[in-house]
Amino acid sequence: MTFSIDNGALIFHTQGETGRIEAWGNDSLRVRCTMQPDFTDNRWALTEEPAACTPQITIGTASAAEGEAFSGTRESAEIVNGRMKAVVNFRGVISFYRDNALILREYYRSYDGTISQESRCLKIVNREWKGVIGGSEYALCVKFESNDGEKLFGMGQYQQPYLDLKGCTLELAQRNSQISVPFAVSSLGYGFLWNNPAVGRVTFGKNYTEWTARATREMDYWITAGDSPRGLIANYTDVTGRAEMFPEELMGLWQCKLRYRTQEEVLSVARRYRDEGIKLDQIVIDFFHWTVQGDWKFDKTYWPDPKAMVDELHDMGIRVIVSVWPSVDKRSENFWPMMERGLLMRTERGVPQTYDYQGDCVQIDVFNPDARKYVWEVCKKNYYDLGIDAFWLDNSEPDLCVYDFENLRYYAGPALEVSNIYPQLYSRVFYDEMSRLNRGPVVNLLRCAWAGSQKYGNVIWSGDVPSTFEAFRDQLQCGLNMGLAGIPWWTTDIGGFMTDDVNDPDFRQLLIRWYQFAVYSAVLRMHGDRGPYNIPPLDDRDWGGGYLHTGQPNELWSYGEENYAIMKNYLNIRYELHDYIRDLYAEAHTDGSPLIRTMFYEFPEDEKCWELQDQYMFGNKYLVAPILYLNQFERDVYLPDGKWKLTSTGEILQGGVTVRVAAPIEYMPVFEKI
Repeated sequence: MTFSIDNGALIFHTQGETGRIEAWGNDSLRVRCTMQPDFTDNRWALTEEPAACTPQITIGTASAAEGEAFSGTRESAEIVNGRMKAVVNFRGVISFYRDNALILREYYRSYDGTISQESRCLKIVNREWKGVIGGSEYALCVKFESNDGEKLFGMGQYQQPYLDLKGCTLELAQRNSQISVPFAVSSLGYGFLWNNPAVGRVTFGKNYTEWTARATREMDYWITAGDSPRGLIANYTDVTGRAEMFPEELMGLWQCKLRYRTQEEVLSVARRYRDEGIKLDQIVIDFFHWTVQGDWKFDKTYWPDPKAMVDELHDMGIRVIVSVWPSVDKRSENFWPMMERGLLMRTERGVPQTYDYQGDCVQIDVFNPDARKYVWEVCKKNYYDLGIDAFWLDNSEPDLCVYDFENLRYYAGPALEVSNIYPQLYSRVFYDEMSRLNRGPVVNLLRCAWAGSQKYGNVIWSGDVPSTFEAFRDQLQCGLNMGLAGIPWWTTDIGGFMTDDVNDPDFRQLLIRWYQFAVYSAVLRMHGDRGPYNIPPLDDRDWGGGYLHTGQPNELWSYGEENYAIMKNYLNIRYELHDYIRDLYAEAHTDGSPLIRTMFYEFPEDEKCWELQDQYMFGNKYLVAPILYLNQFERDVYLPDGKWKLTSTGEILQGGVTVRVAAPIEYMPVFEKI
């Protein structure tokens, strides 16, 4: 092992591996290792210039008596940046300290007694590199010691009932309704970013933590220290970026369904909202308004004058968002020009086909700047120049026929190495150009994201989830962990995406409970695929305007007068909260705080708040207790210390206790901190 200092960074070399640890923001370190001759220039999520730091680097010796658990006295080195310290011992094992207290250490069980005398013969190393046959990449496995009693949160969105991720195995890959944003928040006062877009896996095991990348050129992670989750998120978004200020005119109701088939359907819905006296902020035109996938234009048969439609909607104060998919059908006018220029995703083996829903398609290669330019120019001409305000970038993972990542290749390299950043680059097809044209703040809707996506105008929704209370419970965990992964603009399909019968009273109860929750979240958006599918087709085509997904209405008035009254009442609550919600968006812009927050985000000193996952804070003022089960009309709510007002009755309660609260269908328990 040899150590040196290079431009304020600690460098170490061991057995063909080169490591680099450097200060990167307040109380934070970036750690990289490679088996290549040199490091890449990739910053990945760390795109913001970090605050200027002057770390202290010491190269010398350490012994077991000084806290490093290995026998004898060997050469070691350390780097200190504020409250964060990293110590590298003679075997290249890295230990991290917050205020000189050990918080994380790489896992090593081999000779020399480096970590554990009992396990010294296992020959398990902390960083395992295995060459990918036929390529220059390596499969990488990095292990860390597990900390008993530690809780871990964040990491994006996984469809499961667990808020605390300790004990969970998470695939580091993007799928419909699964979003890998690999930043974890620890109850021990540190945050950890796996700064690598490779497909892989993380296991937060009881015995050890293991991060894997199936193909990569270097290890890259970032670690920070803080007193609270708020401080950790602030440090993290300092170096990965923050959301812009959200437009006030989009903080109300967004109307959407799968799907409005014609221009007249969209206008008739908007006119009825106007006649009902309901302010509608935005209406969404979903998929197959086009001819075939990849044409990226309105089908003139059913959308004869989209500019006139947009103008009328704008006159009503309604903004318009239109769906754009990254898939290009082989029948599209853009397919062969893009294929010939190498602007589409490639397959390593077999006939190029990466998507097969309602067509034989290949996705665009968003890693290729020429592909991004091509798609934008088409969408600008056919949508943006007509006055379309924003884009719904659906299938942004991208969705695939089969998630066979090893058979896909991009302009930037194998999909195994880079594909997790695809949704972020897809968003930048539009964000970069729309920002340059400066028509106002950019707010697009996406189904996926990666670390740092928050700064590219992305509202993320949770994907095509079932219309069940089980899925509803999962969405609460998804939203809270997305916020802790630095993504504050997050939403869901109210009522879930898929239901067979809109007349089912159980579904209607679910819809109301989900709607009540959505009012106290970042974006209030009606959407869903509503059966039964008995609406006659417009024509006999097997794509687009025909039988495809012509489900039931999904407007506020579509579910009976009693439900309509409840939803109108809650929409009024949303409008009454407008200034408060604006302030929450300002917080997200200023320090990265999410709008919906775990209880411990606001009350980190309250140990019970670290255990709660069925209630949350909407900002720092409102404690929200959603109703997450069918036919549940009362529930327990824990109130932290302080005084709380039950908004339904005005009753004042003293905190530090658990109370039982009534929850008739007309009301979801919410407490205001006073």
